[in-house]
Amino acid sequence: MKILPTLALGILLLGGTLNAQYSSIKGQLQDDSGNAVIYANVAVYNSADSSLVKVETSDEAGIFFVKGLSDGKYDLTASFLGYDQLRKDDIEIASGATADLGVLPMKTASVELETAVVTAKRPIIEVKSDRTVFNVQGTINSSGDNGLDLLRKAPGVLIDNNNNITVLGRSGVIFYVDGKRLPLAGDDLTSYLQNLNSEQIDKIDIITNPGARYEAEGNAGIIDIRLKRNENHGTNGSVSSNLTKATFWRSNVNLSLNHRNDLLNSFGQISFNDNKTFQEMDFDNFQNGIRIVNDVDMTNENRGAFLRWGTDFNIGEGQTIGFLVSGNINESQGFTDSEDFISSQSTPNQVDSILVADNLSDRDFNSQTYNLNYMLNKEKSTLSINADYGRYRRDAETDQPNVYVSPDRTKVLNEQNTAYSSPNDIDIMTFKLDYETDLAGGRLGVGSKLSRVETDNTFLFYEVEDGMELRDDRRSNLFYYDEKVYAAYTSYARSLTEKISMNAGLRIERTDARGELEAFLPELQEPPVDLEYTSYFPSAGISWSAAPTRVFSINYGRRINRPDYNVLNPFKEQISLLSFSKGNPFLQPEIVNNLELGFLLNYRYNFKLAYSRTTDQITRLIGPDDSDPRAGFINWDNLAEQTILSMNISAPVQFSQKWNAYFNFSASRMDNQADYGDGVIVDLQAFTYNIYQQHTFTLPKGFTAEVSGWFNGPGIWGGVFEYDTSWSLNLGLQKKFLDDKLNVRLSAQDIFLQAYWSGKSEFDGLLAFGEGQWDSRRISMSVSYNFGNQKVKSRNRKTGLEDEASRIEQ
Repeated sequence: MKILPTLALGILLLGGTLNAQYSSIKGQLQDDSGNAVIYANVAVYNSADSSLVKVETSDEAGIFFVKGLSDGKYDLTASFLGYDQLRKDDIEIASGATADLGVLPMKTASVELETAVVTAKRPIIEVKSDRTVFNVQGTINSSGDNGLDLLRKAPGVLIDNNNNITVLGRSGVIFYVDGKRLPLAGDDLTSYLQNLNSEQIDKIDIITNPGARYEAEGNAGIIDIRLKRNENHGTNGSVSSNLTKATFWRSNVNLSLNHRNDLLNSFGQISFNDNKTFQEMDFDNFQNGIRIVNDVDMTNENRGAFLRWGTDFNIGEGQTIGFLVSGNINESQGFTDSEDFISSQSTPNQVDSILVADNLSDRDFNSQTYNLNYMLNKEKSTLSINADYGRYRRDAETDQPNVYVSPDRTKVLNEQNTAYSSPNDIDIMTFKLDYETDLAGGRLGVGSKLSRVETDNTFLFYEVEDGMELRDDRRSNLFYYDEKVYAAYTSYARSLTEKISMNAGLRIERTDARGELEAFLPELQEPPVDLEYTSYFPSAGISWSAAPTRVFSINYGRRINRPDYNVLNPFKEQISLLSFSKGNPFLQPEIVNNLELGFLLNYRYNFKLAYSRTTDQITRLIGPDDSDPRAGFINWDNLAEQTILSMNISAPVQFSQKWNAYFNFSASRMDNQADYGDGVIVDLQAFTYNIYQQHTFTLPKGFTAEVSGWFNGPGIWGGVFEYDTSWSLNLGLQKKFLDDKLNVRLSAQDIFLQAYWSGKSEFDGLLAFGEGQWDSRRISMSVSYNFGNQKVKSRNRKTGLEDEASRIEQ
């Protein structure tokens, strides 16, 4: 089954390339002024049945040569952006002959702007100078997805079994929403992403090597989720709904409204979702002469609402002031059925006892963010000021009975019922100023940012006896984390010649952080953890246009990842009596140096080669617990060094007018190194790759079909978990009604149920084999309706928020 994606890719490519080998057609494309039309698409069809035979492009002289044709009659079309399509029908060629069409003029496309409405469809992937853009609304198969599901489809992005996210093989990615930093990690980040549905998201920007103006946090760069925002004049909006069937049902409803005139633009969005998801994991662990087979089934019920409202005011020539507020409310209840089958390694199939730990957790999450912004846009300079405040609150209560039973389950050997409460509060405040101006033939940028993050984490552990909860002060604690970052930067960019341009910058950040553990027993009190350091982050890049359609680039950047507050807490969080997770108060920030080489061909085909070297890589390790030979823990620590060499190739291909495709291939080699003493070392290398393809077909009667899929090769999660291959094949169908205002989409995801994970981990005497899957196979139906004035566009002016769409800030 695992070779199916490769076969499917081969078949699809084969259908676009096989042809006869005897005759040919040639010609030269010129515009109205006699200039060559270069890199135009030239397609040849069989006149008898209109089937596509061959696709070529014109060269730098506008000449095309379509070879390998059989004798017969053919139709030819030539197309390029900005020109009317050229068509030649009934071209007859004999066996072994060449039909020379001579010079073919292509007329420049023209429209009456007062009456014409031009509709352009964005490609699924856009490669820009500083980012890769994943246009969510350009794909039918995004129907029914949430934010986390969509990231699984994004080029160069991988998500492991613990929902950890890597980009180009690198961990430490930082998330933004509409250009604003999202200060969430772990389960909180997962919950937030799962609460965003695809109808709310317009596109996802993936920035792998940000420059000096961007925050230095994030070794793998930045992922910025851009929500929908209408910029039409008048009042308009859209309403949409989605229904999905996987293991359970999911649904969401979304409403967007926009009002715009010459003085203001006011926009809002509200959505509701009700989801139930399923996940299962199986581990086979060997440690200290003991074998433990762990089976876990997890079900999560999630209900939430999202609200967003903002307004920009035009207060004078080139000046705008605006605000943006958003809120997120989410309630979820999780059920975990966990069983551990315990035996001796000498008799691995003879179970001694079974630990049954069925957890019930209730989690309430809510957040509010507020932004004020001012934008001054003069002829040669711009000034942007942003002030932000974010408030994030989570309450979590977990009941965890632990019952040891005999192998035949007839006798209770031991019982220990526990519960814990783990609420946390996050407050983040930032102030940012950016100024740009023309200088010496280039563009100078300077800016500064002040930020403060305060977190208040509570962990209360209870022993439950006869229905009464008794707090265990040895395992309960309070943890406070206060982080201040003071940053300043300067950047400069200019063209050195007609073909060569450069950019360079330097960012300086001063970090002052303090983590303070408050234990309930004096003997468990630990001293505060203070982090004070100043870091320098240079960046530089140069690009060379060897030809108008061939651009080479090289970029360098240095970045940092600071340990998150929740992984600094050293107390154990119990998953079951045999499974724990704990933080590390002595984690050091990790520093990465990134170097990227790029090549862009014909404004369409993108090639990237990247090298990164990270010192003190923060990673998750799985090992045996010191206090119980049967138990294991998930711990955070620093790897001495991680080196990654990666590449990425993306190519949109138009096989015919009715068949467009996109291909993305990425590969990386990772080398993890660490020595923790006493023979505990990490020396692990792996090569991994990812193939993504999407084919869109225009069908009769206004239908559009989509076939997409991905294939992940083996690789490494975290520090030591080696995972195996996985893949997914997806289908989609779309039809529009009522002058394209009503859009109906039907999609099927992971139809062969192959998007599961499996692998092994070996560290510090613990050998673990694991596999798992979630309800990735599902079918979805989505309906959306646009109302109001959808045709008249506003004049082209930049508001504070619109300007931020081209860059990232907190």
